Amino acid sequence: MKYPIGIQSFEQIIEDGYVYIDKTDLVYKLTHEGKIYFLSRPRRFGKSLLVSTLKNYYLGHKELFKGLKIDILEKDWNVHPVFHVDFNGANFTVPGELEQKIRYHVSEWEKRYGLPCRKDELGIGDRFAEVLRAAHEQTGRRAVVLIDEYDKPILDVLDTDSGLKDRHRNVLKGFYSVFKVADSHLQFVLLTGVTKFSQVSVFSGFNQPDDISMDGRYETLCGITQDELRTYFSEPVRDMASVYHCTEEEMMQRLKGQYDGYHFSDNMTDVYNPFSLLNAFNKKSIRDYWFSSGTPTYLIRLLAHFRENMNELTGKYYRTEEFIDYKADVEQPLPMIYQSGYLTIKDYDMRRNTFLLDFPNNEVKNGFLTAIATSYLQPKKRVEGWIFDMLDALEAGEPDTLRTLFTSFLSSIPYTMRRKDDERERERYFQYTFYLILRLISVYTVYVEKQQSHGRVDCVFETPQYVYIFEFKLDGTADEALRQIEEKGYALEYVSDARTLYKIGASFSSETGTIGEWKCIELQRLTTNN
Repeated sequence: MKYPIGIQSFEQIIEDGYVYIDKTDLVYKLTHEGKIYFLSRPRRFGKSLLVSTLKNYYLGHKELFKGLKIDILEKDWNVHPVFHVDFNGANFTVPGELEQKIRYHVSEWEKRYGLPCRKDELGIGDRFAEVLRAAHEQTGRRAVVLIDEYDKPILDVLDTDSGLKDRHRNVLKGFYSVFKVADSHLQFVLLTGVTKFSQVSVFSGFNQPDDISMDGRYETLCGITQDELRTYFSEPVRDMASVYHCTEEEMMQRLKGQYDGYHFSDNMTDVYNPFSLLNAFNKKSIRDYWFSSGTPTYLIRLLAHFRENMNELTGKYYRTEEFIDYKADVEQPLPMIYQSGYLTIKDYDMRRNTFLLDFPNNEVKNGFLTAIATSYLQPKKRVEGWIFDMLDALEAGEPDTLRTLFTSFLSSIPYTMRRKDDERERERYFQYTFYLILRLISVYTVYVEKQQSHGRVDCVFETPQYVYIFEFKLDGTADEALRQIEEKGYALEYVSDARTLYKIGASFSSETGTIGEWKCIELQRLTTNN
């Protein structure tokens, strides 16, 4: 089986015999039920392949669709003039790059339809409108416009001081305004991207597109569903099960936990990340493919300002207006985090019309938290080696080594990052720092702020041989922390547990930014041999 990893050309996938998941029935529905659409999906989710499929459909390449679902549905196969703009690949941090790219496309279209270049007389939007009019008149068919990654020119310069954000917004606004002026010459328009902007909207100059990003009819237009996984990939699942020495159903569960979990409407249909899933089948190995392919620079810049506790941000219900339209506000990054694919819908409360947001799967959770920790905690130090050292100490039952590792890690954080004037802010900083550290090393069972009958323990960490109960005090004492573990009975549920139990009380020092005191009580279980 050939996997189209990184191939976004519909014709190449079909002609070269790559596996193709047939969604052409949805393509037919999309093209016959509306006119101007906007679709937001995370990167590497198949948006460009969808655009390529639509391009070939409207160019009347019937032979490429032979045997697919649309082959039965479509009877006419009318050929339309297609105008395709792909903003991928260009570096829009370079001044003038956006204008140059758009001018090139419009100039080429003017040549195609025999129009004079009127750059000194008309704006770029008016020139494009003239092209659409000419295409309609010369072919007798209305035009199709496909814009891939419409938002990249803005995302590239988001949260920079270059002044290009407003410049790019105005250029795009003028370019897209053609969809209102030339409405009678348009058959179909689709704009794809990661983010739907609000206050920096480039859509205000024309009729608002139909946003199908959370439309239940098109929730599976990109990505791979559970049914599609079983239909198209039963053989590679079987092969991977053999490699991992497990049953096929167990392998399905592993793949689901690692790559599934996306939901794009209140229908809650499971959608797998296609890039990661295809890579896993190709390499016969479960790894973090999507996240390893690169975290967008705009998100890293955004997170540099972000000081909220991800534990508070995730696992909560939100109204759609809170996470759909991004307002270019670094203080409210939830829409950007959601639309970039790092959070997804996990439940829908119909009565309140709110959505539960959380990490879609293990790949995204681990990768995203590592990215935050690397940026927030130690931007100049590699975190991975420290994680392995922590795991070695936890697995070996070495609490003294844990103290050394915690202390060194926290000491490496610059003073400017942990300086807080308000006592409450200092406490929130240490809570957030501790949360990130524990999420980074959560290979085993870890409970952060675990609710028990007598209170909420800061952390319980379990390995096959050891249980660690942590209680931390900001500018307090280790004795106070241990006393709370005893008085609240945090260890009671582990009384009959055969593993060695460590009760660890520690204090954070807001002055030094690291561990102040650390005390550990070890409880070993007695075993008898019969």
